[in-house]
This record gives sequence, C-alpha cells and structure tokens, in this order.
Amino acid sequence: MADQSSPANGGGEKPAILIIGGLGYTGRYLARYLHQNNLTSDIRLVDKHLPELAWLAPEFKEACSKERFMQADASREQALQRVFDRDGGKQFDFVFNCGGETRYSQEDEVYKMRSYGLSMAVGKEAAKRGVKCYVEISTGMVYKPDSVPRKETDKLKPWSKLAKWKLTAEEDLAKVEGLNLLVFRTAHVYGPYTSKFLATALCMARTYQALGEQMKWLWKEDLQQNTVHVEDVVRALWTGAQWYVNGSPPRRPAPTFNLVDHGSTSQGHMAKLMHDTFNIETGFHGTLISTYARLNLDHVVDDVNDDLLDPWAELQTNAGISQSTPLSPFMEKELLKDTDLSLDGSLFEQTTGFQYEHPQLTQEEIEKVLESYRTMGWWPGVSVTLNRT
Repeated sequence: MADQSSPANGGGEKPAILIIGGLGYTGRYLARYLHQNNLTSDIRLVDKHLPELAWLAPEFKEACSKERFMQADASREQALQRVFDRDGGKQFDFVFNCGGETRYSQEDEVYKMRSYGLSMAVGKEAAKRGVKCYVEISTGMVYKPDSVPRKETDKLKPWSKLAKWKLTAEEDLAKVEGLNLLVFRTAHVYGPYTSKFLATALCMARTYQALGEQMKWLWKEDLQQNTVHVEDVVRALWTGAQWYVNGSPPRRPAPTFNLVDHGSTSQGHMAKLMHDTFNIETGFHGTLISTYARLNLDHVVDDVNDDLLDPWAELQTNAGISQSTPLSPFMEKELLKDTDLSLDGSLFEQTTGFQYEHPQLTQEEIEKVLESYRTMGWWPGVSVTLNRT
C-alpha cells in the first residue's frame, strides 16, 4: 500500500480531506477508515442530510461527528465557497466525491441534477483551488455488457440511466482545465449496513423463507453480478489518491480504475448463498419465462414487487420493527436486466500494489451483513413468521 503519511503538502504534514456525500454509504466508511488510521490533518464531511436522519451505526458516530460535519448541497454554486473554505486560506489536499443519486430507475433529470451536476460543480471548484487529487466514484455499468470481465480500455455503453450520467460526468470532468482527476468504477458495493444490491436479495430471500416459497431468478446462472466490499473500496480510494500525488501530477489522461473483488460473483453464486443462508429452495426460471420477461420487464418487476412488499411489511410488523429502515425487497427494473456486470480489476492492483482484504462474497460475509441489520433493529429474525391461511 502507498505510504500512509505521504507528503501531500510538500512537507510531512498529513493531508486535509473533503468528503462530498460524507454520510452516504461509501462516505461514512471512508471517514471511519481515515479516522481510525489517523491519516488526516483535517477532515470535513459534507452532506445534504443530517446525521440524525442517516441511519448511522454507533461505530461511525465519532468519525462522522458534528465537528467534522457540514450540511450543504454541494451541487449548488452558492454553497461551494462555504464547502471548500478553510481557516487561514488553506485548501483541501484531496476531495472525494462519494455523493450523488444512488437510486436506480429515476428520471434523467434527477441524475443530471443530483449526480452529474454535483460532480461538475465540485470538480470545477477543486480545479480552481488547486486540489492535489479529486477522486470521482463512478460505476462499472458504463461498459458494454459482456460476461468476459471488462477492462478500463473496453467499449463503453452504459446500461442504466445512473451509469449514463456517471459516464458523462467522467468525460466532462476530464475536460476541466487544471483538475487532478482520478476515477474509480465499482462493481456492486456491499458490506455491513448495506441497503442496495445485496440487501434487496437478502430481503427477498427472507420473505420467501417466511412464505415457504422457492426463490427463483430470471436469465441464467452464469450472469455476472460482480461485487466489491465497501472496506476494500475506501482503502482503494485512499491508496489511489496517495499514488496520484506521489507520482508527478497532473496525470493525463485522467487515470481510471475498476474496483472489483476476485469472486466473479454470478447469479448462480448468489442463489447458492441465499439457499445456504436461509435454507430455502432456489432455482432459475426456464427459457420460456425468461423470454417473456425480456419482452415484458415492467410487468414482471411489478408482479414480483406486489408479491413481496406486503409480506415484508407484515414480517417487520410481526417483529416489532416500528421505525422505518433502509431495507426493502423492492426490485429495481434496471437491476433485473439480462446484463452482465463483469469487471477486471487487475490494473489497479498492478499499478499500486493494492490487495483486497475481502476477496469474494461468502456466506461468512453475508452473516456479518445480517448481524449488522440485527444490531440496528432492522431485521426480522427467523422466529418471526407469516400466518397464511
């Protein structure tokens, strides 16, 4: 790993860090990693949401304390001065953009404003202030889908609206004069407290378990759904920023790296994990149903959601979970497409010497995720059942 106390300021002083989207899933883990390892001289977390509304687990409270936090919408030009200004006219050394719209199946305008607009506003300000490294988190969904792992130089053809706007941001940030840009494209990020891709599968499996029904997937077992652990992601962000400034910036063209574990996570692997974890029957729909689904995806997704949302709500009620939680079996149409998320992450490892500490998604990793849900009072345990007459 890169020298953790790199002279980002020219001397030996630790770098000052700004995290946009600091209370988001990746942002909070990055803040905790930097805090626990004492890697910064100053750190500021900026987020639109208040910590009280962010479902922060206890282990993030210190790293995301009020002293470090600033509530602001960094996509708004009038907020940028307050976001970037430090005492004594100093500037931040590294800016990590962990913000933006993370939900799928939204309208183009939502991504244009909340993701693309945020990236461009913060990137331009970072360039203006001479930030030594601006790190943009993008997605592996920008590549033309293929079961063969995609390398950074492969053909680009975004297959979700979120990815379309992430790629547009990548391309336009690369044109910003003076911006020291570093881009990461990630697989599906998971880990304790996750509420995205893996969380949806876990909630679905728990609901099928309560209903006593088989959990079936569309398409095929070898459809790639690659993953990466959030703790590896934030270590990689830091390693990348260190590598960037320890070379001879500016680096042109802007370095771009994939982040993905070594597990080649597929639908078949996911099915086995759900079977082993919840002791439920799992399987795959035949070609006929998959062909129908391909032509009628909206209808199929609506049916699945209708079948699961009410039982999930009932499970939570029976478990005495009265507060809202970030967990739901709601299936996003864009994530149910017959498209491979298959990435090759070797370039970053070869370039920086980075090593993954969570090399694949295992049942042990899933148990840690479920335990995090139980700790927060989000999860209906196995003793909670549904009464079906």
